[in-house]
Amino acid sequence: MNESGGQSQRRVGVVAIVIQDREHAAPKVNQLLSEYGDIVVGRMGIPYRDRGVSVIALIVDGDTDVLGALTGKLGGIPGVRVRSALT
Repeated sequence: MNESGGQSQRRVGVVAIVIQDREHAAPKVNQLLSEYGDIVVGRMGIPYRDRGVSVIALIVDGDTDVLGALTGKLGGIPGVRVRSALT
């Protein structure tokens, strides 16, 4: 429910995930992405070896509550940084 008492709105957006500790964080990230797979439209992952990080870009389509839950859980994983932009 949103502030006006209605359902949360569906949004299209981009979620950027930077994984700094791939060995420990990547399995947790992948598990969450599998759990939320119904809102993931597309995914691109790049190991950026020069910087010692992995970067995942997601295109998502879902309601704001679900998107917020996903990004919140991802951001709670040690060694993971998350940013999102929604329409």
